[in-house]
Amino acid sequence: MRVRLKGTNSRTKVLKDGSTVTYWYAWKGGPRLRGEPGDPEFLASYHEAISQKKSPPAGVLLSILQGYQASTKFDDLADRTKSDYVKIIKTIELEFGDFPLVALADRGARGLFMEWRDKLAKRSRRQADYAWVVLGAILSWALDRGLVAANPCQRGGRLYRGSRRDKIWTLNDEIAFLDKAPQHLHLALQLALWTGQRQGDLLSLPWSAYDGKMIRLQQSKTGARVAIPVGSPLKAALDTTKKCSTLILVTKSGTPWTEDGFRSSWRKACKTAGIVGVTFNDLRGTAVTRLALAECTEAEMATITGHTLRDVRSILAPTTSTATPLWRRRRLRSSKRERKLPTGLPTVPECSV
Repeated sequence: MRVRLKGTNSRTKVLKDGSTVTYWYAWKGGPRLRGEPGDPEFLASYHEAISQKKSPPAGVLLSILQGYQASTKFDDLADRTKSDYVKIIKTIELEFGDFPLVALADRGARGLFMEWRDKLAKRSRRQADYAWVVLGAILSWALDRGLVAANPCQRGGRLYRGSRRDKIWTLNDEIAFLDKAPQHLHLALQLALWTGQRQGDLLSLPWSAYDGKMIRLQQSKTGARVAIPVGSPLKAALDTTKKCSTLILVTKSGTPWTEDGFRSSWRKACKTAGIVGVTFNDLRGTAVTRLALAECTEAEMATITGHTLRDVRSILAPTTSTATPLWRRRRLRSSKRERKLPTGLPTVPECSV
């Protein structure tokens, strides 16, 4: 009988040949274990890792970082968010693991943390902002529990000021993808374009969420329940797709996607199609233009995609000296160039299962 060892964590990876392998770790962010669950080697490596795991000394920031990761607050995060947080926490541990908790209330602490953020910003301003937010959230959790006397990372503004308008898939990008990418990825493009949802939510979206007119789902990251009107191109794609699974998006063989497998396939497809400078995540911004075509209000678009009203207005704003926004010019051209706006066809081929 196999016994699940406390705290062990697994990650499934898709290899270059398309096969999958599962790696096991002693705990989230911990050392990788040897062997397979149930093997003597696996058990030995687990006990070896546990014996080397030291309790952090009291009174330093490392104790707060580890305490947060063991809390229900951390457990309630989405799996992808947890993974992103762990990467940032490791960076914080290297820089401030031995930082005295009593020094958090010192007037100079905020300046010290801002210097650290500025150093990270030399590589990526967006990642520097994210690291600041993560550290601030952890210290806020500790402050609420009386573990620290102050949170010097509250607020602080943003270093990254990119325009959402610069991260929009163009019409040529969409046409190139549909022309060059494998057919089993076409429906993923259409779903992302017309719903504005995150990759993880789309990969787990069941057919039961679609009633012919609307798609209803609960977003895993925010917990928000949204109802999305289905535009005619997406409806045509969904209605002509053979149902191979309870999930809408599946692999070529009709099996559910893993997140790593989908990301790998998507990157390869974009490379083949010559699409650069935009990612799958940028389809959320592009979806704002589609929801405008579906006559959603700005507030509805923001609710559906998770953007701020400011971002929505930036995306819909004129991109030339004319007063006609890009999305509206697309609508005006659609009657003249029906072929140019992808219709969602061809759809996913029949399953080979």
